[in-house]
Amino acid sequence: MKSRIVVLICWLVTSVSAVASGIPAHEFFLKNGMKVIIKEDHRAPTVAHMVWYRTGAIDEVNGTTGVAHVLEHMMFKGTKTLKPGEFSARVAALGGRENAFTSKDYTAYFQQIEKSRLPKVMALEADRMANLLLDKKEFEKEIKVVMEERRLRTDDQPIPLVYEALNAVAFTAHPYRHPIVGWMDDLQNMTVEDARAWYERWYAPNNAVLVVVGDVNPKETLALAEKYYGHIPRKAVGNTRPQVEPTQRGIRRVTVKAPAENPYVSLAFKAPALRDVEKDEEVYALDVLSAVLDGYDNARLNAKLVRTDRVANSAGASYSPIGRGPALFILDGVPASGVTTEQLEKRLRDEVERIAQHGVDEGELKRVKTQLIAEQIYKRDSTFGQAMEIGMMELSGLSHRDIDRIIDKLRAVTAEQVQAVAQKYFSNDNLTVATLYPLPLEEKKATPMASLRH
Repeated sequence: MKSRIVVLICWLVTSVSAVASGIPAHEFFLKNGMKVIIKEDHRAPTVAHMVWYRTGAIDEVNGTTGVAHVLEHMMFKGTKTLKPGEFSARVAALGGRENAFTSKDYTAYFQQIEKSRLPKVMALEADRMANLLLDKKEFEKEIKVVMEERRLRTDDQPIPLVYEALNAVAFTAHPYRHPIVGWMDDLQNMTVEDARAWYERWYAPNNAVLVVVGDVNPKETLALAEKYYGHIPRKAVGNTRPQVEPTQRGIRRVTVKAPAENPYVSLAFKAPALRDVEKDEEVYALDVLSAVLDGYDNARLNAKLVRTDRVANSAGASYSPIGRGPALFILDGVPASGVTTEQLEKRLRDEVERIAQHGVDEGELKRVKTQLIAEQIYKRDSTFGQAMEIGMMELSGLSHRDIDRIIDKLRAVTAEQVQAVAQKYFSNDNLTVATLYPLPLEEKKATPMASLRH
């Protein structure tokens, strides 16, 4: 199940000022084009330091899918001054923790550190922005690690296999159809030159956002940014073509066969993404609709399908409107014993139709919005959470300054708006259905067969 924690990671967020000290974030640009966002939070003597690159799986092309993620791995494999693995060892020696992640829309690197160690991690991060070494032998070892990661997290996991197939069918032209980790054949044929070309094309200060949140002074932190990042020359960063998804003209289905304990079904409806915070009113109503269905323990899907009617072992709804590409509204569930996936598919759609026909009452709407906002306030009560929030907004084409306004818009959603989007976006013409057909768990794992019907 996709949880609200995952889906709303940068959505329904409370403002940084409400979470922490009430001081707004400071925004600067270095002369080389690097954007710098600094947020003070003096509750603890720690700092979250993040560098976000505006490149991810969305920028990849057929034949080299997964290269953004592969380069993320290679960023830890040495520079002109550091040996492979030395970056992580130095951060650990400073008492900090660090990691990185690649998404469809961006790639980010972070360290959490005691505040006096900030200059040292800035120096380390700036070094690999400018001086990464891509050694063929190190690449050949690391590409095997990535392939094994794909086997463990996708090929041997039934639900990730379903979502991989779902995206591949829901999107016919847009690169969101590709998995972030890449298709296995592309990984098997990837070379160190592919990774080097990606680094040279996208890893530049003018294609990056530096986010620093914690017990810092903005002027002093900006001076550090200028010292460590300001000398790195800007590049002529390429643009990714839009690859607009064609209009869907009917229901699409995919069946995945894989060893699993239970069947599973996921319904993905094309829905609008957030592009204009002021004008895209339907986005806010769709997010509230998702919360009405699956925003808390006693939300409609769990209360009706799991607890009362017992037609599902689990049932959920999710919607993630913030991103560089198109959005999906997803309903999913595991049918109870004796219930088919077709029957559960109908029951999931019935719950949306019930809202389309009868709406939601004001009491339920108020509970849902209060719950969601309170949940986000709790989850963002950390320097790292605030840095994540700022970075994801910025790298998705929005601004961290939009956060307060988004909350205002969500608070203003009416019952009539929720009913209207339930009526508008859940037709067959917008729908892709992915179904897991469980094979015996003891069966030897082989490459799953997926039959695609458009």
